Amino acid sequence: MERVITLAHGDGGELSYELVQEVFVKAFGNQKEAMFDSALLQIGSGKIAVSTDSFVVKPIFFPGGSIGKLAIAGTVNDLAVSGAKPLYLTCGFVLEEGFPIKDLKQIVTDMAAEANKAGITIVAGDTKVVERGSCDGVYINTTGIGLVTEELQPTFEAGDAVIVSGSIGDHGIAILAARGELGISTPVNSDCASLNTMIAGVTSETNQVRIMRDPTRGGLATTLVEIAEDFSLTIVLDEEAILVKDEVHGACDLLGFDPLYLANEGKVIIIVPAQEKECVLEVLHSFTEGKDAVCVGHIANTDKGQLLLQTPLGVKRPLHRLSGVMLPRIC
Repeated sequence: MERVITLAHGDGGELSYELVQEVFVKAFGNQKEAMFDSALLQIGSGKIAVSTDSFVVKPIFFPGGSIGKLAIAGTVNDLAVSGAKPLYLTCGFVLEEGFPIKDLKQIVTDMAAEANKAGITIVAGDTKVVERGSCDGVYINTTGIGLVTEELQPTFEAGDAVIVSGSIGDHGIAILAARGELGISTPVNSDCASLNTMIAGVTSETNQVRIMRDPTRGGLATTLVEIAEDFSLTIVLDEEAILVKDEVHGACDLLGFDPLYLANEGKVIIIVPAQEKECVLEVLHSFTEGKDAVCVGHIANTDKGQLLLQTPLGVKRPLHRLSGVMLPRIC
């Protein structure tokens, strides 16, 4: 009997993983590339990184950003966490009939500003207009190309440090509040930002980075579960070390969300040998985007794929991939 995968609107967890593995990887192959945020391709004597992404965030303008800024920053970060220097980007727009030109101009202006900040050049694009009701305003697809300057070595050891560049859950709560659907108001801005300069600062100081990831859909927990399972690691998180803003905590308590699974668009997870922890934290703290960076856990062993959360009481409980949809249309 053929297995049925039911698609969930905006899913970023277990169903999304199954969809990729059982549909796309089976058809296209490249299991190794599916484990990372970019594909690393040999071109002559060098390597390039290529990443593609689509952005359907709702609303298109939100505290701290817009769909335009998000499209650039999200693509730049996918390249940067793969050890690449972002160079070029293409963008495709699907526009709903009647979409305001003034909003499109603002989105494009935001894209140009973020691309300039990140040092990436937009070199090609496309637009399509669909009938009213066929698209919710505007969707953007991007493809980024970068030059691999630091090839990461995902060979892990017990004791390796797990570092996060700041507080978690800001983007998810900012988007939710901007929708106004649940009647909450919060001063939290999205953390949406291009992190390539900060990441380059880290890799210039140490060549021992094991792996980097940006914890977007599915948040910190789902991203670390993926790493743990892909590389057969037991990762232990220290609940007390994880930074969550009071406003994010309050909104999560009110709405029943877990900040560990909320999307982030301006944070990076970096795993390094224990002896490199202080060096990496010092570099991160020298950047505005990393001023609140903290070590949140460690690799306990390298023989079992699991993520454990150590509570203040010393109890360790397993964390799993996000199952179903917490917040659709988040990026």
